[in-house]
Amino acid sequence: MGEELEESGSAADETGTPTNGGSLSDQEKTWGLIAHLCPLIGFAIPFGNLIAPLLVWQTKKDELPFAAGEAKEVLNMQICVTIVGLIVSVLTFAFLGPIISVIIGVTVVVFMVIAALKVKEGISYRYPYIFRLIK
Repeated sequence: MGEELEESGSAADETGTPTNGGSLSDQEKTWGLIAHLCPLIGFAIPFGNLIAPLLVWQTKKDELPFAAGEAKEVLNMQICVTIVGLIVSVLTFAFLGPIISVIIGVTVVVFMVIAALKVKEGISYRYPYIFRLIK
């Protein structure tokens, strides 16, 4: 999604950032990987899933645009997951909440692992089925 071929045959996202790993530094890839995995902190620290990618985005936005873009994508995903989680917590009273929570939790972790593997290769990853509230 969002990838298009340039005349040179290399893929780029909508910002023009190379997504094929060609000109990305190891530091860009590493911070992109960290951005996609840092929401796991939310299992130990309340709202860590929102705070960690926000910190990566804010600290790396000027020096590492690829990593900052990935952190912004993660932040969008985590905002959506948090909103859905709040809605599901209301459904807990209808006995549907726990089942939906497990399904959402497993899905989010699977998407995070897929994203981390793509970013490690230097490919920008966009989470499906989310609203991009932060542009």
